[in-house]
Amino acid sequence: MPNIILLGPPGAGKGTQARRLVEDRGLVQLSTGDMLRAAQTSGTEMGRKVAAVMAAGQLVTDDIVIGLIGEKLAEGGSGFIFDGFPRTLAQADALGDLLARAGQTLDAVIEMQVDDEALVDRISGRFTCGNCGEVYHDRTRPTSTPGVCDVCGSSDLRRRADDNAESLRQRLMEYYKKTAPLIGYYHHAGKLFSVDGLAEIEDVAKSVARVLDGAKGA
Repeated sequence: MPNIILLGPPGAGKGTQARRLVEDRGLVQLSTGDMLRAAQTSGTEMGRKVAAVMAAGQLVTDDIVIGLIGEKLAEGGSGFIFDGFPRTLAQADALGDLLARAGQTLDAVIEMQVDDEALVDRISGRFTCGNCGEVYHDRTRPTSTPGVCDVCGSSDLRRRADDNAESLRQRLMEYYKKTAPLIGYYHHAGKLFSVDGLAEIEDVAKSVARVLDGAKGA
């Protein structure tokens, strides 16, 4: 199975497509946020470092995140979706080194292309289920029953505090400054594929599937 990166700005739909790939293809989603939370209670040396840093209210360093990913790769297997990593060129270099040491390759980087203003509209109306993570939208994808998740029936529906036009434009600028250079990096490496991130979820999934079916190891 392929190892892939889903690349795109906040709200491009990376999380939705990652969940589809986990369900449909059995890939393993390596979310840096999830790994950091799990590490705090793992009891490992790396976990103790994470817990100390987060307890102090400090930012987790690249070295710690890279170490966590390295532990996952060392467990064996393949078919990883890298979620939230890499975010910078230095992290991309580090990921390449990690994969090489594990005897693995990065097979595809799928860029989810979006129009900024359309993305602002999408995110401003977005809310999610706090229980199962399903994503909804006030206008384009409301819940069938107001206040109740269609998938799991939970009433724990949430909006991110920064899911508003002003905050999103700031997050987009941060993305373009730090993460967008990865597009050129992976294009040069011959790993980059682009899909329309603003298409319907099913259409995006089909585009992603076409990329993976043509990628090495798919």
